[in-house]
Amino acid sequence: MFNLIELNTRINKIVWGPTLILILIGVGLYYTLGTGFIQFKKLGRIFKEIFVKKKKDLEGDITPLQALSVALAGTVGVGNIAGVATAIAFGGPGAVFWMWISGILGMATKYGEVVLGIKYRIRQIRGPLLGGPMVYIRRGLGKKFNFLAIIFALLGAMAAFGIGNMTQANSVAIGLKEWGISPLFTGIFLLFAVGLVTLGGLKRIAQVASFCVPFMCILYFLGAIIILILNIVHLPQVLGLIFKGAFSPISAVGGFMGVTVKQAIRWGIARGIFSNEAGLGSAPIAHATAKTEHPVKQGFYGILEVFIDTIIICSATALAILVTGVWKTGLTGTVLTVSAFQTVFGKNLGLFLVVFCMILTAYDTILAWGFYGETCFAYLFGPYARIIYRVLWLPPIIIGALGKLEIIWDIADTMNGLMAIPNIIALFLLGKVVFNLTKDFFKNQR
Repeated sequence: MFNLIELNTRINKIVWGPTLILILIGVGLYYTLGTGFIQFKKLGRIFKEIFVKKKKDLEGDITPLQALSVALAGTVGVGNIAGVATAIAFGGPGAVFWMWISGILGMATKYGEVVLGIKYRIRQIRGPLLGGPMVYIRRGLGKKFNFLAIIFALLGAMAAFGIGNMTQANSVAIGLKEWGISPLFTGIFLLFAVGLVTLGGLKRIAQVASFCVPFMCILYFLGAIIILILNIVHLPQVLGLIFKGAFSPISAVGGFMGVTVKQAIRWGIARGIFSNEAGLGSAPIAHATAKTEHPVKQGFYGILEVFIDTIIICSATALAILVTGVWKTGLTGTVLTVSAFQTVFGKNLGLFLVVFCMILTAYDTILAWGFYGETCFAYLFGPYARIIYRVLWLPPIIIGALGKLEIIWDIADTMNGLMAIPNIIALFLLGKVVFNLTKDFFKNQR
């Protein structure tokens, strides 16, 4: 067991090391330039798309907004609350600037993933539309690259049990334990709550996500906005710290140990990517099921997904931590975010707001990753394998709620990072497909 842990640790350091992070940033820059800075020039058009009445007879299983909700359920979560706090604790205020950079470039990456997901999706017999990296690798790059598609699907089906199931159930159990609720009771309750939704398939998952995700985002964002309003006098100084810390070292202050520019860049970009998952290949699996008349139109929702996740929710966490001054305490992770909320809402309400939002996002993530995992499984073994995966998905929830999951989390984290490799290869090789679709779409819109 020790050898397995040591091996995984070494692989994880390579997978999530500077090389992969730089490559993911490179993908974002490639798609930003190739699409003509679409996330800047077409932002108004993107927001307008949300309010355009959609045709009812379009190919797809769920509405574009529902697909966005499922994708957000998989991305908005612990990374937005604990991950951002960790980035500030180890990278200082300057990490926020680099988190924004990863988000801005990640919008273009996610756009490319979603466009390819729609372009190459297929209909399985008695199942929802099948899309995502494994499909656009096989159909876009040809049979000689099918081994990459299989690798992605295999890693996705397995990693989901760790990163999207057991660790999320553990987060819910830890949160509810604060109010004296037994982890066993939490596990059993979650098993039924998840089973009632996932066994009903994609449409039921989409319906639940369409309610839970906006509710959580609005509640958490409003809490952060109240903190900002009550500390508005500190905002100019905080913005100055963010931009200063992005390009120069920050000295030690209070419990904060001080950081270099290298640390700010590393933690800001890494946590941003970890939160929005741009380039990792998970979200296009959900977006590929959307009812849409053109791949570019659903690509807009991919841009919106990263905008909501990183620019809005992650920024809300970061600014709440910085304006309240708790970033100087030496705390990290969820405790740091809770501390920021407690300065305004008090000990009990502050804790409740953060923990309740974490519980809700963890539940959403279990639902979303259940669909991601079953889709990867269905790619490998056919449409009838979906129901098998849904049944297999449930028992680990109780295990997760009860267990200490360091090794499971570490292995799942490694597999999640490895999923990015075949996806990145496809994104580079299929870039011209996305660029041509984008050019043709806007040319015909005139």
